[in-house]
Amino acid sequence: MKPRIGTVVVGIACLVLGAAIQRAYDTWQATSSQSAKAAPTPESAIKAAAPIWTVVSVDRSKVNYSNQPLWAWGVTEPPEPDEKQAVQGAPGAPANNRNANLTPEELNRKRRAHSSNLEFSLAEIRNSDNPTGGGNVIDWYPDDHPNPMPDVVRQGPAALGKSGRACGTCHLSDGTGRPENASPAGLPAAYILRQLSDFKNDLRHSSDARKANTNTMTMLAKAMSDEEMKQAAEYFASIRWRSHVRVVETNVVPKTQIQGELFIPTGEKGTEPIGNRIVEVPTDVEENQVLRSSHGTWIAYVPVGAIRKGRELVTNGGMKVVNGQIVQGKTTACGACHGVDLLGVAPDVPPLAGRSPSYLARQIFDIQQSVRNGSNSSVTLMRMVVDKLTAEDIVNITAYLSSRPVSTPASSQLLTRR
Repeated sequence: MKPRIGTVVVGIACLVLGAAIQRAYDTWQATSSQSAKAAPTPESAIKAAAPIWTVVSVDRSKVNYSNQPLWAWGVTEPPEPDEKQAVQGAPGAPANNRNANLTPEELNRKRRAHSSNLEFSLAEIRNSDNPTGGGNVIDWYPDDHPNPMPDVVRQGPAALGKSGRACGTCHLSDGTGRPENASPAGLPAAYILRQLSDFKNDLRHSSDARKANTNTMTMLAKAMSDEEMKQAAEYFASIRWRSHVRVVETNVVPKTQIQGELFIPTGEKGTEPIGNRIVEVPTDVEENQVLRSSHGTWIAYVPVGAIRKGRELVTNGGMKVVNGQIVQGKTTACGACHGVDLLGVAPDVPPLAGRSPSYLARQIFDIQQSVRNGSNSSVTLMRMVVDKLTAEDIVNITAYLSSRPVSTPASSQLLTRR
């Protein structure tokens, strides 16, 4: 009887997935004329658009912020109704004052990251000569990636000169990234290229206007040439991805404060309830925050039971068999598109396993709220898949996805329990 039920479940799941794909295709066809308006514009026209740092107007009037996983943005309150779009590091922006209270000796003292033979000062790491343009690309571990590093990764789009920002400033030298941004390492080159194109053509934005680095990505993509996009995509795609997040189930978390969209431990004694959120913190604040080491690791504290609940949603969409009857779930199994191992399917489906839960949660919500769009019809399909997810579902799904192994056996996955 059980094998028969399993066969029925698989069969129905396939039918549901097929119907979903057909519906997505029909929707995409029906909206093709609207998508055509956002088709990539000639590079000459993009270069003619000025100024390059002009903030794009995004309609967020229909975003349901009551369902926003605030923790994923590193905020505690939803944005105001008239929230202005934040701009990160544009020319003329206020100078960053992180160095204001440092003596010249402290600013220029050479430091060393764990297991690296190189030395850099805070002045070099924070790019004191250009405080509004982000830090330098500090390459603590040059053997981790192909060499030489492309100019756009090390220096930024040539069209912006010194007023730009290098890819490696935020995503780090090997593309490992951080919770407040993306980790392009190991993504398919075609997928990276499509995302850059979508940013350039105003198809991809953040639901929260305060997410300044998303707006930075839009402006930098507009300044990149086709060749620069190709070089960046091939560079990051060639680097083997290694997960740098450890998932810990717990009822309480260390006391933290929010700095730059991140949860940073205060060092105070005691704990606080985790609630319905994920708290992603640096394992070593000095390595991650001060030195910006690409070998820095993160701990993702998740509610007890979140991984089990997330597994049910990720593996079968929440579908259950109750008294011999199939009860349809609220979503579709992630593995149907992203692969049974959740490691993605080239050329255009990204991996999910072992990625930052904060980043994954932002993308789920942005797609759900129709703020992240794309030139690929799969975004339409994704919107259908995540349409009914609640803020708690997003916690559970991303907790499970982040706990998944990348290239090691399931028995040695990064999961512990407090």
